[in-house]
Amino acid sequence: MSADMLLALPVMLPLMGAAMALLLRHHARLQMWVSILTLVAILASALVMARSVLEVGILVLQIGRWTPQLGIVLVADRLTVIMLVVSSVVTLAVLVYSSAQTVSESAEKTPVAIYHPTYLVLVAGVCNAFLAGDLFNLYVGFEVLLASSYVLLTLGGSASRIRAATTYVIVSLLSSVIFLAGIAAVYAAVGTVNLAELAVRLDGLAPGTRMTLELVLLVAFAIKAAIFPLSAWLPDSYPTAPAPVTAVFAGLLTKVGIYAIIRLETLLFPASQTSTLLLVAAGLSLVVGILGAVAQTDLKRVLSFTLVSHMGFMLFGIGMSTRLSMGTTIYYVAHHITVQSTLFLAAGLIEQRGGTTNLGRLGGLAKLAPVIAVLFFIPAMNLSGIPPLSGFIGKVGLIEAGIRVDTPASWTLVAISAITSLLTLYAIAKIWNRAFWQEPEEDFVQGLAPVPRVMTGATAALVGASLLLTVFAGPLIDFADDAGRAVLERTPYVSAVLGDEAAAELVYRIGDEGEKIGDGDEEVQR
Repeated sequence: MSADMLLALPVMLPLMGAAMALLLRHHARLQMWVSILTLVAILASALVMARSVLEVGILVLQIGRWTPQLGIVLVADRLTVIMLVVSSVVTLAVLVYSSAQTVSESAEKTPVAIYHPTYLVLVAGVCNAFLAGDLFNLYVGFEVLLASSYVLLTLGGSASRIRAATTYVIVSLLSSVIFLAGIAAVYAAVGTVNLAELAVRLDGLAPGTRMTLELVLLVAFAIKAAIFPLSAWLPDSYPTAPAPVTAVFAGLLTKVGIYAIIRLETLLFPASQTSTLLLVAAGLSLVVGILGAVAQTDLKRVLSFTLVSHMGFMLFGIGMSTRLSMGTTIYYVAHHITVQSTLFLAAGLIEQRGGTTNLGRLGGLAKLAPVIAVLFFIPAMNLSGIPPLSGFIGKVGLIEAGIRVDTPASWTLVAISAITSLLTLYAIAKIWNRAFWQEPEEDFVQGLAPVPRVMTGATAALVGASLLLTVFAGPLIDFADDAGRAVLERTPYVSAVLGDEAAAELVYRIGDEGEKIGDGDEEVQR
């Protein structure tokens, strides 16, 4: 198989697996194994693709051999393969975890047979979004994963889940309408939706038109990424879902929005005047999210608010748009996908063991469930940024990038980032004190339930994956740094998709002065 044909596998494999799993709806064990083997194959294809990108460079697949201007194009660069590999690891671990857990409180009322097909369709949507080489295919990827998420969010049909899903559906449809309107406006302005062509043509638009198009798309992606003030839907929607579903949603779906924002702000609208707006949104997300987390008394809600807060770290890096900040942001995205998913799986273990995630009703789990305590403690410290874990490495990199930029906005974000990290540690300490250290009530001890080993093993595997981000931080940061440099340069992407002539035209449009992306000591000329 040629290297470019690898790009079709992460989309086609889950769709074929979903069809097979649906045919096996009356054979639960076979259905489960089909789903697991499908995700193993996706992970293998993502790893092979990553190797090919290292050896060959950017991979491009023109579906049906249509030209990029007319057909669907799939593109894989370093950023794409990072997202694919990390998301494949997380979705595989979560599926194994969910195989040992009933996905609702009442198995008899839950259409469990549709869980595996829907989950695989969700994976196909996520992979398609990462590989999309044009705006409309990116929209299709979003819609596929959102349609699947509606089903997963309402499994069990309980009143709380239906209520939460209603908010989620309304907000998601709103963002989709805005995104579709943005695509229509972009096509009307420049006559294409291909990302590489847009990189060339959008530079020629009037500044006001460019700004309008960018803001429309940015609002759509910010809703999907749960960026404040467009994040109010998340803390109410995620905690009611089953633990595996919440883990995928929290760890992965919001990062698809961040991925889209990275492409928007580097490939389509580089050196944009919205950088200050991004930094303001990053600061508000950091502050409001962590203050909300500190005020919560339910474990899942605390984690949901920390998710909103830590999206601000990623937006901080994107807003600075330097090589150091972009490379660190990409590394931090990989870290956060893994750690946030692990924490929600650990929350599911706590709920399975103690029957609740209400911190006021938990207690003594450090002694009663020491394995669960360890599996929660490690990713919790990682999220808080305790050295030498990957969370600390990522935050230090972002703070260093902010110091090198040396503007009032960047210094303000540096201070807010440090305070947010301390408050994150405080929120985690509150969880640890109430759930693990305080004396449990007698009826709580008597009501403890066993936790299936498969659930514990899947969580431990993700904890191990998060630690690998620390152990191999050096080469991973180098890889992320190269990915950040590539997305900022733009010309390699355009050249791979459209050819060297289009890349030369892009360089000509930039002009002799160029667009300089500095990181303090060094500048990258686009």
